Amino acid sequence: MSDQRKTQKIEELSQKLSELKEQRNKLNAEAREWAEKRNKLNEQFKGLRVEALGLKNERDKLNERVKELKQQRDGTRTEFHEKIEEIRKINQEIKALAKKEPSRSVQNLQREFESIEWKIQTSSLSLKEEKELVERVKQLETQLNVYRKLDQLNQKIIELKTELKALETKSRLFHEKLTETALKSQQIHEKMLEKIDDSKKLKTEADSLHKLFLQTRERAKPIQEEILEISNQIRGLKEEVQREEDKEKKKIEEALREKLEKQAREKLRRGEKLTWEEFQLLAEKGVVAQD
Repeated sequence: MSDQRKTQKIEELSQKLSELKEQRNKLNAEAREWAEKRNKLNEQFKGLRVEALGLKNERDKLNERVKELKQQRDGTRTEFHEKIEEIRKINQEIKALAKKEPSRSVQNLQREFESIEWKIQTSSLSLKEEKELVERVKQLETQLNVYRKLDQLNQKIIELKTELKALETKSRLFHEKLTETALKSQQIHEKMLEKIDDSKKLKTEADSLHKLFLQTRERAKPIQEEILEISNQIRGLKEEVQREEDKEKKKIEEALREKLEKQAREKLRRGEKLTWEEFQLLAEKGVVAQD
């Protein structure tokens, strides 16, 4: 095949390659579009499944709450009387402890306590002085403990009374709360079923899009294979053309070299001055040395 024919063939193949790449790119773009739509639906599917799971957890919690409310309804009265009895016992303990309440205020005792502790830590004391101060600290601590215990008991009564009020409120609202919670649980259950149904429809649609994506990719495969084949053909032809061009160039250079050598020999024979290039050429041939 002549170089001209090879060049023409390269142009034809390049045109075909361009057309094939355009087809492949269109198919790849189509595949990406199917994939994007599929991925979007899959994300929506995942979101619905998460929502459905959240609703299920919420429903289960409400059902557990219904059970708890029923148990509380049965146990509220007993718990209420137990707390009343606890308050009564604490009041008796407060009355007994009040008889031991120091005459000095808690602030006064605390100031003295802190003053003595500071003195023990920072002053240089004799063993006797330190022992007396330590004994006084113990006495103050005992008196302060009375106040602390009274404060704890009073705080406990406040807490128990608060709990009693909460129990009274629960007792009044049990029936209403049970009905309300059970109804809400049913509503959430229905919403959960709707989410599951919607997610199944989305999944089916996403699977269909995935099939289209795979089909489009399959259609692009033979085109890509043909692109590789034609690219290899073009590369091979270009290499052949390049080899022919190199061969022709070498042939021309050789002819020119022979012409210059002939001219140099003629000049040498006539005794004319040679150029440096002519001298080198004849020297390579050993002509100058022989002459």
